[in-house]
Amino acid sequence: MAIPPVVEIEDVRFGYEPARPALAGVSVSIPRGAVVAIMGQSGCGKTTLLRIVAGWLKPEAGRVRVLGKDLAALDEAGILALRRRMGMLFQFGALFTDLSVYDNVAFPIREHTRLPEELIHDLVMLKLEAVGLRGAAQRMPSELSGGMARRVALARAIALDPELMLYDEPFTGLDPISLGVIARLIRELNDSLGQTSILVSHDVAECFDLVDHVYIMAPARVVAQGAPAELRVADHPFVHQFVAGESDGPIPFHYPAPPYGTDLGLDSARG
Repeated sequence: MAIPPVVEIEDVRFGYEPARPALAGVSVSIPRGAVVAIMGQSGCGKTTLLRIVAGWLKPEAGRVRVLGKDLAALDEAGILALRRRMGMLFQFGALFTDLSVYDNVAFPIREHTRLPEELIHDLVMLKLEAVGLRGAAQRMPSELSGGMARRVALARAIALDPELMLYDEPFTGLDPISLGVIARLIRELNDSLGQTSILVSHDVAECFDLVDHVYIMAPARVVAQGAPAELRVADHPFVHQFVAGESDGPIPFHYPAPPYGTDLGLDSARG
């Protein structure tokens, strides 16, 4: 019997504005145990897709199943219960600045369980050890480097041993060493904890060395998918331009606008 996908998205449509769809018929399937990247240029809809998986946004059409649950059939309590089975690493960590490293990691455990403080202490230290920061437990976020803060946020995200991890641009703003550390932790934690991970990013080099499968999005739609090795040699013009980081191709440099002369008033001047 085939194992069902952890996340199954079928023909999902969503728009912040009626005339500009953010997602126009997107379908994605995330198998259990995999690390899957959703990649594309800024503004193509990849973070919107992640928010739909988390239940923060409701699609206008299509079907979304996460961890065996049809999101359209869940009420608010059901969505909250489902989120407790997920972990989320936000783009810049989003640590509570007035809480210590220890209390940041302890926060979701205290919020969602009734465990005694002695056991919470052991769990927090276990998660901090996993990201190499047990010795920083009593530090404040303001005392951490960007890479350390991102690792604390990762420890907090895995505090409740989630089945599904969501990563929103986890490499943004990191130096090469910190970036490599975070990438290694994502892979190691996914495999050692038996998780499934969805990674939203536009960092081609790091993602292609890390993930099992990649979906590449153009604005509002998926244009290609496959293993990283397959996409490196793909002849699709959009995929080639994105993967190679070339300036010329179907991805335009200029945002859609009226003719340049119109904005400068040249057309009216001629009239």
